[in-house]
Amino acid sequence: MKKDIALELCDIRREFRINQGFFKPAATLKAVDGVSLRLMRGETLGLVGESGCGKSTLAKLLLGLLPPTSGDVLVNGKHLAATDRKAMSRHIQPIFQDPYSSLNPRKTLREIITLPLIVHDIDSPAERRKKTEAMLDVVGLPKRVIDSYPSQLSGGQRQRVAIARALIMRPDVLICDEPTSALDVSVQAQILNLLQDLKREFGLTYLLISHNLAVIEHLADRVAVMYLGRIVEERTRESLFAEPGHPYTRALLDSVLTPDPRLGIPDIGLHGTFPNPMSPPSGCAFHPRCPSCFAPCKTAYPANDSIIGGNVRCHLHDSPAQTLELVHS
Repeated sequence: MKKDIALELCDIRREFRINQGFFKPAATLKAVDGVSLRLMRGETLGLVGESGCGKSTLAKLLLGLLPPTSGDVLVNGKHLAATDRKAMSRHIQPIFQDPYSSLNPRKTLREIITLPLIVHDIDSPAERRKKTEAMLDVVGLPKRVIDSYPSQLSGGQRQRVAIARALIMRPDVLICDEPTSALDVSVQAQILNLLQDLKREFGLTYLLISHNLAVIEHLADRVAVMYLGRIVEERTRESLFAEPGHPYTRALLDSVLTPDPRLGIPDIGLHGTFPNPMSPPSGCAFHPRCPSCFAPCKTAYPANDSIIGGNVRCHLHDSPAQTLELVHS
């Protein structure tokens, strides 16, 4: 039902004009190219893909930090572009990748966490103090650090402060852009477990952007795989990890390193390198690297075909009649 949709992207596109020098015309970079997604209330949607595929640009579009070139973002059924940004920030908040740069080094933890309440003129000063102290406890920080500065904390503690700042407004949706990648491995598990606990306690909805497939498998309910600005596969976590439908998804799963040194570096079977996003390949953008490429891949962009647990854009899942038509077209 419509009321169960917390966040919806409707054919979102974002283009940038790139200056190539004095003697060349400006080129168009399609960072996000026709993405449509639904994030259901109470779920965690994982978004994965290589660096440069458009994940962080998509996050900025969802937060209103960048306007889309075309398409709509709906938060709780309301158009993001037509809604006051200050009002929308009560419903959607970010947790950024690097807690070293996302916190103001000149502010104490009390000031950092309380600031959203002050900006929105919520509660009296006494109530704000109570809420800030309570939020420190929620994220697992002792009250004695409340007047400390970010530089006096560890990386994991700083990320807990960033989470507390995001939650102080009681938002519906959190956009988590690589929330653990800047942390030590020993601390990552603690932050991930905290995010899981907070989701249950506050009924949160997460969009989790990550390179780490182990994190996605641990936390996500559904997974969207992004390649060159487009979603190529979107399925439930169980079905995607059990049997990936797109060759690119399969390559991502095969690329995961194992602790066994005897296995060496995995061979993912891809040809070439990531294509130039300002001059994308024809047809399926993945076809120059794809080990399963055949004739239709080079000329026709694949349809969004149904598959167990979701959808995939790949000619390998076309019906025989579709494939025959594409081969002769």
